[in-house]
Amino acid sequence: MLFLWVSRTPRTNPGAGWWAAAMLFALCARLAFLVLLQHESTLTVSAYSALNIVEKLCLVMGLVRFFNMTTATRWLWIALIAVEGWILLVALAELPALARNLVVAAFNAGALSFAAWLAFQRRAELSARLMLVTACSSALLALHWVTAFPIIALEPDWFRHGFMLGTLLVLVQYFSLLAAILLNFQNRLLEAESKALDMAFQDPLTGLSNQRYMTALFEKALLLANRPHQLAALFYIDLDNFKPINDRAGHHVGDEVLKIVAVRLRQCTRSTDICARVGGDEFVAICTQLDDANHAHDIASKLLHSLTDAIIVEGRHYHVGASIGVSLYPLHGNSLPTLLEYADQAMYQMKKSGKNGYCVHEASHPADEANRGA
Repeated sequence: MLFLWVSRTPRTNPGAGWWAAAMLFALCARLAFLVLLQHESTLTVSAYSALNIVEKLCLVMGLVRFFNMTTATRWLWIALIAVEGWILLVALAELPALARNLVVAAFNAGALSFAAWLAFQRRAELSARLMLVTACSSALLALHWVTAFPIIALEPDWFRHGFMLGTLLVLVQYFSLLAAILLNFQNRLLEAESKALDMAFQDPLTGLSNQRYMTALFEKALLLANRPHQLAALFYIDLDNFKPINDRAGHHVGDEVLKIVAVRLRQCTRSTDICARVGGDEFVAICTQLDDANHAHDIASKLLHSLTDAIIVEGRHYHVGASIGVSLYPLHGNSLPTLLEYADQAMYQMKKSGKNGYCVHEASHPADEANRGA
């Protein structure tokens, strides 16, 4: 029922459905065995054997589907049909039970050995421990089928004890597989959560942070990265001559230009700084732990030099340049909106002055600016 339940969950690995079927055939086989204990007959023994080998096939098919393998399984189906036919022939022709038992044992041991090999080979793809449990229990079951009939021939009482041992190993085997499916669910949830966070805080084109992320972490970044008597600088960057590239070369070239600009911004800043894309061709860099305002001038010059270098896309050179506005924390304000506004104003001042340069905001009334930032 557990396997059936998880198999009906959307986008569940198809292995769960095969293992649900395997457990169903295992249950039916054991019900037939209970009848066999009360009324031993050729029919009940044949039914037990026929159901048991189908379970082993479903087990192997589940592993193949679970790991999305391209292993050819048609030989397993051919072997299953052949063994089922042999079981029927033994029952109808009243051949010795040993003829049936040896073939069933060989099929089950082979299928379980294959299952053990699959689980061991693919153990690194999910959980090495769980797959080792599956591999070990499958290998022990294969050994159990190889030795069961010789032991029963020497010690008939082993018939019941061997059945209980096999059932215990089957439980260990399928519980490890169920745990593997649940672990797969967990990995899917974690991956989905990670992607959701990326979508919420990351620009999908450039891979830089977006404005939401910048806003959420601005104050934390200042607390973690700034020491007393240090400054932080906010650089508002607007690319020059970007629209003609989009219009003439196409948006796909424009997108590549933006990606290269993003890479250059990362190269000009530290890993502790924040680089974000806040508009079509507008970017913001927030650099912390600056010793004085001159440090901000050095960074602005470095950014400008990097962005004025030619950008090569599809063998062609493009020159964009940039107009950069700069505001300083806490000299020009204590909040992100205030710093963004002043940096934006400085950037437009640079645009009016001829583009391709940087301009630092100048507070005409420092006390008023401090109050406004607070």
